[in-house]
Amino acid sequence: MDTVILDIAGAIADLGDLARGLADGAAGLSDMVQAEPPPPSAAPVSPAGRESLPGGGLDALGAPTPGAPLAGGGGAGGLAATKLDPMSLFWQADIIVKGVMLMLVLASVWSWAIIIDKVTRLKMLFRRANAFEDRFWSGGSLDDLYDRLGPNPKDPMTSLFIAAMREWRRATGREGGAGLSASLPQRIDRVMQITMSRELDGLERRLGFLASTGSVAPFVGLFGTVWGIMNSFHAIGMSKDTSLATVAPGIAEALFATAIGLVAAIPAVVAYNKLSNDIDAYARRLETFAGEFSAILSRQIEERTSPRPAHERLSLDKADA
Repeated sequence: MDTVILDIAGAIADLGDLARGLADGAAGLSDMVQAEPPPPSAAPVSPAGRESLPGGGLDALGAPTPGAPLAGGGGAGGLAATKLDPMSLFWQADIIVKGVMLMLVLASVWSWAIIIDKVTRLKMLFRRANAFEDRFWSGGSLDDLYDRLGPNPKDPMTSLFIAAMREWRRATGREGGAGLSASLPQRIDRVMQITMSRELDGLERRLGFLASTGSVAPFVGLFGTVWGIMNSFHAIGMSKDTSLATVAPGIAEALFATAIGLVAAIPAVVAYNKLSNDIDAYARRLETFAGEFSAILSRQIEERTSPRPAHERLSLDKADA
């Protein structure tokens, strides 16, 4: 019995020695692995699955590398969608928005053509009016002035003078300069008023387009903006992506239509107000000249119907002035 117990105890001791040997071997292997550093040429290993992300271009810490496209950017297409130059915004817009933009650009170009034409013409008319009034009030014969101007006037003030003088000569030629009709001043006034209205109508032609552009262009641009935003929300529904990167390019293109509408409307409104004031000032100047000339002709009619000699020529002296 004692022999069996001693054999079991020896076996257990042998098993303990074997276990201690295995433990010492594992510890030595661990020290060998920790003591060996990685080779210098080895590249850092990125986290698992990082290369499969849609953005790509990430460094070892997971930050985007410089120059790499952002997630959802779509490479070159994503960069093109973020451009803010007018041509890129135009070509990336919907066909309806493009039509609105083209309409507004054409309206703006035509408005500027009208503005330049009216401003240039009004400056020329004011300059010619000054020159004509200098000649009219110079004290010379009005018959001689009429003969020098000829039948084709070049400005409204000259047209008023020629129309009135033509009516005067018809009356004096038909009645021989004596016994002029009492209705002649009214006929002369009516002729000058008709001529003035015709000339002012010519000056005001196409100003209505400026007024229409100034009032309608912002709403036309707003229509293009609403249509573009509708397309952007439709794109969200189709792609099932609610990120700002999906809707922002379409909204930028849509807002560009409103910007063009304002660019067309603001100069049109400012120019319409300025040109209207200038034309009103010129119309008042024509009315003043017509009143003064009508008064001069009325005095001449009174002198013609008086006992004074009928062969006196129509002239302007200091008393008439």
